[in-house]
Amino acid sequence: MSQYSMSIDGQQHSGEAHFGVINPATEEVFAEAPECTAEQLESAVGSAQHAFSSWRNDEEGRRKLLLAAAEHLKTKVDDIALTLTREQGKPLAQAKGELKSAIAQLKSFARMPIPNEVTQDDAQGRIEVLHRPYGVVAAITPWNFPVMIAMSKIAPALTAGNTVVLKPSPFTPLATLQLGSALNEVLPKGVLNIVSGGNDLGAKLTSHPSVRNISFTGSVATGKRVAQSAADDLKRVTLELGGNDPAIVLPDVDVAQLAPRLFWSSFYNCGQVCLAIKRVYVPEALLAPLVAALADLARSAAVGDGLEPTTMIGPINNRPQLERVTELTNDARAHGAAVHAGGERLGRKGYFFPPTILTDVDDDTRVVAEEQFGPVLPVLAYRDVDSVIERANATHFGLGASVWSRDLDRARDIAKQIDSGTVWINQHIVLTDKAPFAGAKWSGLGVASGRWALESFLQKHVINTTRS
Repeated sequence: MSQYSMSIDGQQHSGEAHFGVINPATEEVFAEAPECTAEQLESAVGSAQHAFSSWRNDEEGRRKLLLAAAEHLKTKVDDIALTLTREQGKPLAQAKGELKSAIAQLKSFARMPIPNEVTQDDAQGRIEVLHRPYGVVAAITPWNFPVMIAMSKIAPALTAGNTVVLKPSPFTPLATLQLGSALNEVLPKGVLNIVSGGNDLGAKLTSHPSVRNISFTGSVATGKRVAQSAADDLKRVTLELGGNDPAIVLPDVDVAQLAPRLFWSSFYNCGQVCLAIKRVYVPEALLAPLVAALADLARSAAVGDGLEPTTMIGPINNRPQLERVTELTNDARAHGAAVHAGGERLGRKGYFFPPTILTDVDDDTRVVAEEQFGPVLPVLAYRDVDSVIERANATHFGLGASVWSRDLDRARDIAKQIDSGTVWINQHIVLTDKAPFAGAKWSGLGVASGRWALESFLQKHVINTTRS
């Protein structure tokens, strides 16, 4: 059975013990990842601390190295993507796309200027607002987009001059370990360390006294624990947490054109996207035709092993998440939901759950009120826009939302009233380095994407000189 290694101080390290990684399409362990020991974690953090002084002081050199690492990573796309599909479940083409997106992120951040500025320079004095790195960054990543989200932390943190110790999800550690191995073939030793293990390892990493900045992506519950742990040492924290994104459909849409866009904004990556559409609000007159169109798409989407070229939607990544999706769907049925497509696990080996369309659910039904994070979409009718805005906002979450209409001015007026970090108009799941990505309410603290992500790994340093 294949075993993978951690990257610590520029070297590859196995563990004293290993844990199995399951292919969600087969339910079988296909490889093992090392279980990082306390001593190995100490070595990883120590090497990052040691590397920091030289890495932070050579901005031009580190940018060149990061660009070289991006070019080197291009040679690894096929191998890492195959591992990613086997451990995560997504179609191979999407896995390759994730790797290419990670490479693009690394290049983009490596070229991004650090925002130093002079705010005063006159006869009275000069004020420089500089930005400098924190030191050792602890990064914790989830299982839905393990490589892309890892790079969204690695690239800006290293560009800013920090060093990194990263722990991936134990459900999907392998592609990230390969990523670390590839990058460490170019980067100086200690700059990037990647360790693997269970949830206890993450808690030990984030509470380590040498860590000064934490970047976490995952569940709200775990994010709260990370914040509590960081508070004792006043570590800086960025939390990218869950979402329960609403889509508000206005009466003037073309249902035939709209349905595919809503469908793939809901079911991409088997619905395992924090900012996917999780609930759709539609005018009563459009409910039946839109549901019929969504159900047709659901029934025609090929669900299967991500290694099969015809697969459009892969399995749910892990058994606990499969059980949660099943539980929420069964709860909706018990409360009178109508199932228009899907509705239960496929009767074959693998964590396969088909895209499911539900109606006749209320706002307080669990599948609507909670984040299902899977291939289930409730569609709810509304009568007036003011009430649907209130319904969309009646949640602890505030990651994203979307408004769909031909009237862009009206859609924008509605968007301004929605309590979320991002509101898209006539699109969803669109991230760009030209806009910050941040959550409101329980959906997170801090900002990701573009220069705003870079700034989250930098602290302000003011030099104030008087000439009087």
